[in-house]
Amino acid sequence: MSVPVFWRESLDASDDGGLVLDGGEGHHAAVVRRLAVGEQVRVTDGRGSYVEGPVATVGKGAVSVSVGAPVSVPAPTPRLTVVQAVPKGDRAELAVQALVEVGVDRIVPWASERSQVRVAGERGERLLGKWRAWALEAGKQARRSWFCEVAPPLVDCPGVVASTAAVATLLASAHVGLVLHEDAPLALGAVPLPERGDVVLVIGPEGGIGAAELAALGVPGASVRPPPPQSPIRAFRTPQGAPSAARLGDTVLRTSTAGAVAAGVVLAATRWR
Repeated sequence: MSVPVFWRESLDASDDGGLVLDGGEGHHAAVVRRLAVGEQVRVTDGRGSYVEGPVATVGKGAVSVSVGAPVSVPAPTPRLTVVQAVPKGDRAELAVQALVEVGVDRIVPWASERSQVRVAGERGERLLGKWRAWALEAGKQARRSWFCEVAPPLVDCPGVVASTAAVATLLASAHVGLVLHEDAPLALGAVPLPERGDVVLVIGPEGGIGAAELAALGVPGASVRPPPPQSPIRAFRTPQGAPSAARLGDTVLRTSTAGAVAAGVVLAATRWR
């Protein structure tokens, strides 16, 4: 049985080596998981460090753990960001969970033209809160030491959900920027990827990314008119840092699953070797 993982902002233990889980994590450990004295647990700060040890005491909504010295895990590289067009309903949670489990470092919610979810004002704040909660739980479930960040692409980004203009800026600043599109002649598996740096993947909404939006994202060859059937979107990367369009395969995936599959392709070519 896998050792359960809990999150604590600080891993500083008391002089006797004890560390207390309280609040939401303590409730989950004591009430939901019903941990018993002596069970082994791991506590991580989500920033690359963790401690392990047996449960020392179980209280009402709190657990104390006797822990050893912290273990540090290097940050994974290349850093992978997935820009996810906001899906409807349960598909949003499915998308976030899968992206975190597969190993994505940052998720950027994107208000694309064809997104069917309103994300302005308080709605956007609530959406971001939900996505962060899902990412936290999935990070613990996946036993990650580096948790996935859910955030807008820029510090001064207006609103909590990225606009197309903000996504274009993020793509331009990446070492490799890729926009998934079914009409792209270049397969994602054939894209040269760096061992270090930032890789950004953009996942469109259920209705797909239109030509005007592709142009706004800076994809070469995109125009405001749909490309002719025998003239697919050009896919290459210019020295100025323009993103490329790439396809996953011969089938079209739902937006809730496309990101995790695409991330798996990128990670298989970089980290998983």
